[in-house]
Order: sequence, then structure tokens, then C-alpha cells
Amino acid sequence: MTTPTPVVLIHGLWLHATSWNPWIELLSAQGYAPIAPGWPGDPDTVAEARENPESIADHGIDDVVEHYAQIIGGLGSAPILIGHSFGGMIAQKLLGQDLARAAVAIDAAQIKGVLPLPLSALRATLPVFRNPANRHRAVSLTAEQFRFAFGNAIGEDESDALYEQWTIPAPGKPLFEAAAANFDPHSPAKVDTANQSRGPLLLMTGGKDHTVPEAVTRATLKQYRHSEAVTDLVEFPDRGHSLTIDSGWREVAGAALGWLRRQGL
Repeated sequence: MTTPTPVVLIHGLWLHATSWNPWIELLSAQGYAPIAPGWPGDPDTVAEARENPESIADHGIDDVVEHYAQIIGGLGSAPILIGHSFGGMIAQKLLGQDLARAAVAIDAAQIKGVLPLPLSALRATLPVFRNPANRHRAVSLTAEQFRFAFGNAIGEDESDALYEQWTIPAPGKPLFEAAAANFDPHSPAKVDTANQSRGPLLLMTGGKDHTVPEAVTRATLKQYRHSEAVTDLVEFPDRGHSLTIDSGWREVAGAALGWLRRQGL
């Protein structure tokens, strides 16, 4: 009997790990063995996370990478990684360290070397950057801020419903680290993009994403030009940053599954 391939789903800022539950059901039905662990300090439920933001605060990129590396080490075999937003950056770092057999990075936060900084991305992250002390805090979005950063390509009612269902406070530290990445030779946002032996990588981008605009993802793709390992790009022109959790999530998941099958995974 063949052992199911493990899949680790990695959420990004402001979403709880349980936002992956529909993906877990789909991946399980397709014969994979998916899990969606939270970031270090994340409580088990959305309600607990909102009540205890201090448990989430002050975890940086390296903390999150090490956390998931330990989880991967306990799986028994290298997993497929699927990450959204900062989870997409974490997935790329782990793939570059040869800890995964493949990765799908959806609207992934910018890695070191990526230069475009669109105004919409600045506005989406302003709730964190407006106060330097937020580097060591966990910051929540309002429903209006969520609508700009995540839900701009869907209806207001759906955006507000997703906000109520899945949003939690997010640590400010990763955003400050990513913002300083191109000035820091030892930045935790650095990814081994030149790794020739890594597994295949799929970058996905939403054409209407305010938080990680298409220009950021295309600049990320260019960072991999020195590696002959498979690096592909799929664009969803009419989708925003909510594309993994909104009513169109199955289209995104289906594209990821189709790509994995084409890679023999």
C-alpha cells in the first residue's frame, strides 16, 4: 500500500491555520496527507488567538522557518508545501533548504532581492508600519483594512464574512524584516534561489492583489533565473489576496493540484 504524500499548508499574516480546512478536505479526498499547523505561538482557534495576541507577537521569519522545519522533521518523508502570503515565503525558504519535495507559493511575500514596492502594498501593510513599536507586537486589521488588503476583488459582504471567520492578530516582526531585507546582508528573508537540486516551485499571483501585487511575484520569479530547477508561474487576473479562502478557492486549489500531478507528485 502506498503511503500518502504529506502536504504542509502554511498560512500567512492575519489568517488562522484553520482557514485551510477546505483545502485539507480536498487534498485528503485526492489521496494526500495534509496538515495545517499554525505559526509558533498561534492558539488552536480564531477566538483564542484574538483573545491572546501576546502569544503571537514577536515571532520573526527565522522563528517560523525553524518551527516548520521541526514539524517537517517529524513527518517521516519530505512533504509538499503550500503557502499563502508570508507562508509562501516560508515555503520557498524551506524548499531552498531541500526540506520539501515541491512547493506552491501563493501570492508570496517578497523575498530578499525583490525590488518593486507598489503603493497598494504599502497601504495594505500601513497598520503595522505606522508604529515602530509594532515590530514587537501583534497587530489586528479592521474589517475595512482587511477589505483593502484581502477582499478588494470580492463583494463587501463576502469580505466581511471572511474577516469575521478567519482573521487573527499578526506579528509585526516579519513585515519589518522583509522591508529591510535588501539592506541587510544576513536578512532572514533571503531564499536560496540558486539551488539547482531543489524540488519544483510554483508561484501563483492574483492580478488584483493589493498586498502582494503581480509585479512582486514576477520579480520573485526572476530571482530564480540562475537555477535550472522547475519554477513556474500561474496568474489569476481577477483575484485578490483572499484567493485561498474566498468563494473561488477551488479554482486555485485545482490549479495547484494539476501542476503537482504534472510534476509526478
